[in-house]
Amino acid sequence: MSGTNLKIVTIEISPTYQMNIKKTEATTKKPQALVLDEDNAHTRSLKSVLEAVGFQVLISDGDIDPASDPRIAFISMDLPNLNPVSLISGDQLSHSAEIVLMAEEDDPLRVRKAIAKGATYFFCKPFDPEFLKHLVEDVYTEIAEGTGKRGEQTVGPLDQFGLLRGSSSPMRKLYRVLRKVAPTNTSVLLVGESGTGKELVANTLHQMSEVANGPFVAANCSAIPKELFESELFGHEKGSFSGAAQQHKGFFERSEGGTLFLDELVEMPVELQVKLLRVLEAGAFRRVGGESDIKSKVRIIAATNQDPETAINDGLLREDLYYRIARFPIFLPPLRNRGSDILGLAHFFLDQLNELHGTSVGIDTAAEEELEQHIWPGNVRELKSVIERAYILTNTSISPEHLPKLGDQLNPDQLRISG
Repeated sequence: MSGTNLKIVTIEISPTYQMNIKKTEATTKKPQALVLDEDNAHTRSLKSVLEAVGFQVLISDGDIDPASDPRIAFISMDLPNLNPVSLISGDQLSHSAEIVLMAEEDDPLRVRKAIAKGATYFFCKPFDPEFLKHLVEDVYTEIAEGTGKRGEQTVGPLDQFGLLRGSSSPMRKLYRVLRKVAPTNTSVLLVGESGTGKELVANTLHQMSEVANGPFVAANCSAIPKELFESELFGHEKGSFSGAAQQHKGFFERSEGGTLFLDELVEMPVELQVKLLRVLEAGAFRRVGGESDIKSKVRIIAATNQDPETAINDGLLREDLYYRIARFPIFLPPLRNRGSDILGLAHFFLDQLNELHGTSVGIDTAAEEELEQHIWPGNVRELKSVIERAYILTNTSISPEHLPKLGDQLNPDQLRISG
């Protein structure tokens, strides 16, 4: 592999982070960063940046020391004997590690598969200095604050990012991705179990985008009757069919200049998926019964609680539409993987109820233990419902008797959305 087109870059680290580095190094062991690459020039550039921030850098051209525990890994997709997807899917790297892919040339299909397995970013060499600076400083700060290692988190006020709340490593990882993609016009596919907050993520992306002043329109594809789908999506002209008593503007027209959120995309009829793809490619649509095209400038964010690859194989999702919409797939973490966010959100929801009703209900230790042990198949939506129910049943403190039978748990493997 050749590195002749690489630039050696110098990045200035802010004084605040330099102080954090010195303070942390004095009291803790340096967190590890892994660079899997055989491009010496590029490796040296990465190493200098990572070490300046405070990481201990491990360099390899394919093998990983089983005793190592990298918190961030830069993996070259050009290594001849390395399959990044298999590496990410295996147990050689922690599932909480930040995984950044890199290559000489873009390879969208391989990148998409790797992101579906847990990778966060991909860049073509050479790296963008500003992007890399913010990324590694974010990861290092997360570790320095004690929230980057699973199992060692304490309950406290939750971070807020847009409309989202959570301080766990998976959520901060999600925030970094959203911060990167929000300002772009790239279409996004959100994949996550029911109750993980897909509409909140979509709305957050909208609020942080260049079209934030435009409308945010949410369309639940599973709630639209099949015979009305085309009319709801693109609108119709008066008299275009029986019952069309007046002109109707569809979702695309109502979201002009803003964001259209297509929730449960897989529930859209396959024959309509063809027409949606045509609109996305052409940037124009036609109302049912209309005679002329209407230009459309809308950012599309779609969501599904199903594994996209399975949906494609089952004939529920057109592969060409998937690749058009999933320019940037984002996988939302289930609540059971969010550590102390479970209790953090429980107390947050309870605080909201206390403030609304002027009460001071708490949660006892035994109830907290039950909340932590439950795997939450309904995720954040289920947790909020459980807390509201328990609040109604008590006057002083929530105890296990006020909780539903949380011991009746499902197998986590039955819930996980795979890439």
